[in-house]
Order: sequence, then C-alpha cells, then structure tokens
Amino acid sequence: MSTDAVAALGFVVLFILMLLRVPVGMAMGLVGVTGFGIINGWQPALKIIGQSSMRTVTDYQFGVIPMFLLMGAFVTTSGMSRELFRAANAMLGHLRGGLGFATILACGGFAAISGSSVATAATFATVAYPEMRRHNYPQSFATGVIAAGGTLGAMFPPSTVLAVYGVITEQDIGKLFMAGIIPGLLAVTMYLITIALIGFVRPDFLPSGTKASWPERLSAMKDIWAPLLLFVFVIGGLYGGVFTPTEAGGVGAGGAFIIGVLRGRLGRAEIHHSLLQATRTAAAVFTVLIGALIFGYFLTITQVPQKITELMIGLGLGPYGVLALIMAMYLILGCLMDALAMVILTVPIVFPVIKAMGFDPIWFGVIIVMTVELGLIHPPVGMVVFVIKSVVPDVKFSTIFKGVVPFIITDFLRLLILIALPILATWLPSRM
Repeated sequence: MSTDAVAALGFVVLFILMLLRVPVGMAMGLVGVTGFGIINGWQPALKIIGQSSMRTVTDYQFGVIPMFLLMGAFVTTSGMSRELFRAANAMLGHLRGGLGFATILACGGFAAISGSSVATAATFATVAYPEMRRHNYPQSFATGVIAAGGTLGAMFPPSTVLAVYGVITEQDIGKLFMAGIIPGLLAVTMYLITIALIGFVRPDFLPSGTKASWPERLSAMKDIWAPLLLFVFVIGGLYGGVFTPTEAGGVGAGGAFIIGVLRGRLGRAEIHHSLLQATRTAAAVFTVLIGALIFGYFLTITQVPQKITELMIGLGLGPYGVLALIMAMYLILGCLMDALAMVILTVPIVFPVIKAMGFDPIWFGVIIVMTVELGLIHPPVGMVVFVIKSVVPDVKFSTIFKGVVPFIITDFLRLLILIALPILATWLPSRM
C-alpha cells in the first residue's frame, strides 16, 4: 500500500472513530501508531508511544496548561463570578437589557482569569440566568447572552486553546495571550452593541430594572478588587517580561489560592474540589495532546502537511482565497467537533499553508480561536449550548440557538474585521 493510500485511510478511520464517540486523543493515538507501524515498522511505532507520553508530561512548556487550569478552578470555586456580575448589574442593570450588558461584562472579566469557555458558560448559567428570568427576560435572550459571553473564555488570556496552539506551532505563548486582548475587548464591545440594538429594535422584548443608588454601586464595585488584582498581576507580569507563561500560570494559581483562603472562600473541601477539577481537566487535555503528538509523527512520515500546502498553493486562489477556504473548513468542523480537538487535529496540517502564504502566525492563532468560538455556539452541536442545557434543563435547545443567532452574526462580522485589520491582534505582541 502506498504512503498516500495509508494517509487517506488513516483520516477516514480517524473520523469514523470520532463518530463512534471514541475519545479524540485515543483515536488520534491509535491511528497514528497504526499508520506509523504500517509504513516504518511496529517496533519504532511502539517506541513513539512512550516518547510522546514522556515528552508531554515532562516538558516545561506544557506546564502552562495545568497551572492556568488550576488558577481557573480556584477562581470558580471562590465565587468571584458572583462579585463581577453583582458589580456590573449595579452599574448597568437599570438600562433596557441591562442584565444582558451585565452578563457580557461579567463573563469578560471572569474569562480573563479563568481562560475556559465551558467554565464561564456553566458559571453564568447558574449566576445570571435565574436573575434574568426573575426580571422577566425571555428564555431565548437569557441563554443566548450567556452562550455568547461564555465564548469569551477562548479569547481572553489565559486561553487554553491559545496555549495549545502555541505549543503545537512553537509560537510564543505570552505573545499569543497578548494578541487575544484587543480582539477580546472588541468582542465584548460588539456583544454590548448587539444587545443595545435588540433593545432598540424590539423595545418590548427586553425589560429594564431598578436603578441602584450610588452607595449600592460603590459597595458592589469594591468587591471586584480580587479578580482585578489577579488579572493585572498575571497579565502585567507577562507583558512586562517578568514571568514566562508557565511561571505566570503558577503565580496565578498561587495568587488565586491565597486570595481565596484569606477571604474565607477556600476551605479544605473547596481546595480538594478545585484540585480534583483541575487534575481531571488537565488529564483530558494531556491525553489529547499525547494522541496529537503520535498522530503528528504519522503526518510527518506521510508528508500530508507538505502535500496539502502544495495543493492549496496550486489552486491559484491567492492568500485570502486560501484563508477563506480554511475558515470554511473550520466552520464546518466547528459544528461537529470539540474546539480543542479541532485545533489539535487541524493546526499541524494547515499551519504550513499559512506560513507559505506569508500570514502572521500570531494573528492566525487569534483567527483560529475566533472561529473556534463560533463552533462553540453554532448549531447543530455547540459545546457551550450543551453546557447551558445541562445547567438549565427546562430550556429547549432550539430556544438557546434562537437566542444566540444575533451573536453568531456579530461574530462573523468581527471575524471579517480582524481579517481586514490584523494589527488588532499583532500590535500588543509587537510591543513586548
């Protein structure tokens, strides 16, 4: 059997295994070892299992992932999300759609210290949804806003998706984190404008709340010092070159732990829960990474990335035509696959194409994350939508997808803006 035939068969088997719900890390590892064994022999194939596993769990650079996951777990367990929502609600809750504004701002703040879209969506489905329903917000709008706000976790540092992209492509993770800040702020701004437009076009659709007094506002605002301090300390240290990304993760986890303990929010049970949660998530991520490394050996010996690069360049579409083709592929895959799995599976294949076309790899990392965000809320799968449904079981999937449609349109527009203006992603990293 030729190398090309083995490669094609490998991809077919990989997608069949994923459709059969085999964990993506296991599927990639199995196909990678089998394909490598068929071409290069079984003894070398079996050796790469141990090599890939040891490389993943001992490489210093990979330590950034569990450290930031632990920081996010401490932040979630210590209840900082409620303080962020309370402060945003006190300032904006009296406006038409004000609880929607408050949810987006609180999600942005929480995402900046947790780095997880799933954690952000699950947290605010618990915190913000009951409050919006109590004020007679429609179910579709309430869940749609939470779903859109949840995707911010993939953009703001410390983003797990950006960290994994940096590891795979050997890009500076600190610069990738910085690159996500301005596009993340743009996302928050455009979501707020979307809510304002919904309230303007349909004034009877969104209620307005009671205006809080200034003493109440100040009381709510004083509680957000903890997440603000944590974000400024970690991201400021990264930007100033004081910490490496891995050190920033350790400092962030330690800072979140100390703040939680000093405020009486992290007792023995809460610490145990946070450690267990972070360990489980890190184990899942590392399993996928090990499978991806093994699959990467298979891609290398079959020269799939090089052949796809030659094919796309030969199409004569030009750089932006090829980029549009890649984005279309991501939008389709985003409806079918988990975000992290999609990045790990596809980036080793499309990254050489992007480099050959002369695009900035840091900018492309942000483009990837933005497209992944769309996949998180796009029908028919939408990982974040499933998370919200699990937390709020009385809401139908169709209701959540209906509420998220305006934000999907906003995301498409934001994607076009970033493609037209790469400087939005590259300016901050260039200042480091």
